[in-house]
Amino acid sequence: MSVVCCLSSGWLLDHLSFINKSVYPLCHSYDHSAWTFVDYSPTAAASDAAVVAATLGTKNSCRKDSVYKRKAMGEKASLIAKEIYVFREDFFNVLKPHITAKFQMELQQKSCEVGLGNGGSEQQERVKTGDSYCTAKAKKKRKRSSELNHGERDALEYHLKISGLISDGTRSLVQEGLRSGFLQSSTTKQIRSKTAVIGHSDCGLAELCEMAKQFPSVNEREQSVVCVINEESPVPQQVRVSCVTENTTNYAKMITLMGQKYLFPPKSAFLLSDISFIQPLLDYKKKFGIIVIDPPWENKSVKRSNRYSYLSHWQIKKIPVPALAAPDCLLVTWVTNRQKHLCFVKNELYPHWSVHGVAEWFWVKITRSGEFVFPLNSFHKKPYEVLVLGRVQGETDVPLRISESEVPPIPDQKLIVSVPCTLHSHKPPLTEILKGYAKPDVECLELFARNLQPGWTCWGNEVLKFQHMDYFTALPNKSDK
Repeated sequence: MSVVCCLSSGWLLDHLSFINKSVYPLCHSYDHSAWTFVDYSPTAAASDAAVVAATLGTKNSCRKDSVYKRKAMGEKASLIAKEIYVFREDFFNVLKPHITAKFQMELQQKSCEVGLGNGGSEQQERVKTGDSYCTAKAKKKRKRSSELNHGERDALEYHLKISGLISDGTRSLVQEGLRSGFLQSSTTKQIRSKTAVIGHSDCGLAELCEMAKQFPSVNEREQSVVCVINEESPVPQQVRVSCVTENTTNYAKMITLMGQKYLFPPKSAFLLSDISFIQPLLDYKKKFGIIVIDPPWENKSVKRSNRYSYLSHWQIKKIPVPALAAPDCLLVTWVTNRQKHLCFVKNELYPHWSVHGVAEWFWVKITRSGEFVFPLNSFHKKPYEVLVLGRVQGETDVPLRISESEVPPIPDQKLIVSVPCTLHSHKPPLTEILKGYAKPDVECLELFARNLQPGWTCWGNEVLKFQHMDYFTALPNKSDK
């Protein structure tokens, strides 16, 4: 289970445990009489994780061991080893805040002194100290007044409204995490791997999507909507970008794309494409009861760094969410802390998609000792992100009446607290939480995904990014030692 504890304020999650719950066993033989495959149904996932934990000693152990399972064949039984891959634990070694509260206060005080001594002749920016603002010297291309602009006022007002909720709720969840042993106080000696946190080099998934547009068109009769990988079929030499790729087996597969190897989780599917080539997902003919969307929001840092392409508000509105949604579909949208985007989702995007029953949740990022990764009142970055939830009702204008629905209402202002992955934009797992507010056995879809997960269909132009082999550690057979 990825849910460490659940309180009235929300949930404390173990992100790493969720990834490794699937343990990614690879099948190296098609001799099915000798192999027994892991069942990845919700009821079996926990027991399989327990088997792995017992074999490895601890759930986060990196000992080089294997999991063995016994399969009866009449009166005989064969013992077969499986190679297992686990996500590298060092990507979750967030042991201390990125900026401590003490350093934050010192920085604010020094900035105020510089600003006050300057007499206003230099270019200035605003710095928050407590409940007031002072000015600080800054290298700006234009002068700015000490007055907050409209966006800054809205952001401050919103933060003041929710900061108490986040502070109190996080405190109670952290206390449970410390009590259970999942979190460790900063005074406790923590031994972690000294392995440097290094990801793989950019292998150009987004660029591949652009190249795919130039490929010659395939005859409609020859082009299939889905490329299925099952127990009888071999893994394709290259992943096709013109259709949805499905792994229908109960074990992981190794797939190759542009010479790079990726782990493909069991019972999952993906489409590698961008917004201009989303039609194969519509042709997939599935309706989804849970849709999570993490749009590439436009902001100044993205423009400056050119880290990834972004979409404007009108482009996001064109995403055919209603066509993909099943009745009473639970829709979750990740939003940055920019008020412009939050207002757009609530006041324009969700009404456009006929989404009702809107609620706001907050992802709070903490260290392994339970501290905020940034001070709660930081003027630079906040230790939380916003999720906006609602239900897609379809084309009717009548608001959803929960009493007539088979799904429970979505509670407002819940917290999801977790130690974040150090990889940019690797969001926490929501599966176990969201399924409590959806119909049983729903199909799940993530849009603009950067990783895969069992039981989900994922779409995006970097949908395999965090499935790259460099992010995983192999636990080879004992015979390999």
